[in-house]
Amino acid sequence: MSGADEAIRRAVARSAAVAEVAIGRGAVAQAGALWARHLGGPACLMADARAWAAAGPATEAAFRAAGIPVRAHVIPADPRPKPTVELSRALGAALRPGEAPVAVGSGVMNDLVKHAAFAAGLGYMCVATAASMDGYTSAGAPLSEAGFKKTLPCRPAKVLVADLDVIAAAPREMTGWGYGDLAAKIPAGGDWMIADALGIEPIDAVAWPMVQEGLAEWLAAPERIAAGEPEAVAGLFRGLTLVGLAMEAHGSSRPASGADHQIAHLWEMEDLHHAGERVSHGACVAVAAVAALRLFDWLLARDLTRIDPAALAARAAGIDAEAAEIARAFGPGEVASRALAETRAKHAGPGALATRLARLREVWPDLSARLRARLWSPARMAAQLRAAGAPAAPEEIGVSPERLGETLLKARFLRSRYTVLDLLSDLGMLREAVAAAVARDTERRAAG
Repeated sequence: MSGADEAIRRAVARSAAVAEVAIGRGAVAQAGALWARHLGGPACLMADARAWAAAGPATEAAFRAAGIPVRAHVIPADPRPKPTVELSRALGAALRPGEAPVAVGSGVMNDLVKHAAFAAGLGYMCVATAASMDGYTSAGAPLSEAGFKKTLPCRPAKVLVADLDVIAAAPREMTGWGYGDLAAKIPAGGDWMIADALGIEPIDAVAWPMVQEGLAEWLAAPERIAAGEPEAVAGLFRGLTLVGLAMEAHGSSRPASGADHQIAHLWEMEDLHHAGERVSHGACVAVAAVAALRLFDWLLARDLTRIDPAALAARAAGIDAEAAEIARAFGPGEVASRALAETRAKHAGPGALATRLARLREVWPDLSARLRARLWSPARMAAQLRAAGAPAAPEEIGVSPERLGETLLKARFLRSRYTVLDLLSDLGMLREAVAAAVARDTERRAAG
């Protein structure tokens, strides 16, 4: 048993929701027996047409071999299904009395079925078809409702089945998306280190090592992952699975999500399209991870032991000014209302902000050294993403320099979670850092 397998076994043993994770070649043949062991009763296999072609018939055969009443509910794959609460409700309405669902697919289908099952008070199984994201075992479903994307609390799959023959044969771009989602844990870890050092959100001694200790190993062979080598893709999938279990253990997505996801979620909420297709979550996160690291790079070049906390706090925008900026950025409607509520939840008044910045000044020598030791350079991140088949630059997903700058300025309003975006804002440096990050990206484009 590998170290990752043992870590998954321990995490499943601690889990209140996940009963079993089966990862291996030919694992789909176990699906019916696992359903009978942990869930039982009639099953409805839910997939889009593309995922059904990858694993649907084999899953259905496994259920029938186990004597389980089963039927399929397959939705179109083109255009790609959108991760919305509305579609999740439609899938829930398609269930017949006595049935429970099986998600056959990857990120979007799993999240849709996860939410539908939770809303109906049912357990569900997931038969994964790609190493494309980290949500298979997470206790949340990132879905859009009324145009605002948020992670809705849900129970993860009771059973996760990952047939490595299916996973390794997934389209190269989907595996690249998974690599991007996993690589983004590097800047997300930096965000959590900042929040911990400032006394805002302590690092969880259980969830942190589940994500961070294995990252170097899981991300070490991007070329082999891109080539679909089963062993390398298996490592990627195991890493993504552990990340999901870490989120469940922690009770939120903090172990896996920071400024990178806030940036990506904004593009997803804006229904970003490129080359005639809606840009996937993993592709958005991959590009956002490089952008977040550019901001860290700029921040780490500053000597924050010289700041004047009282003066910075006195000049900081009050909540009314923040509300006005949110209104300008998002216009009227539900998104602006939600953004304001998230921003109010983390806004610090002058006294609290001065105290926070004084603490920052004190801990900066140690914190900056630890961040430098853990974070990757933007160039390294971009090179590894491309080697894995993932996008790394904004233009690869249809984002212009102007749009990148706008996104970096307003992404912090989407979540109450404290990240490098908030720290730069507290320092009065966000606009300068964003301008520098966009300029570096423009220089990269000009250099070819």
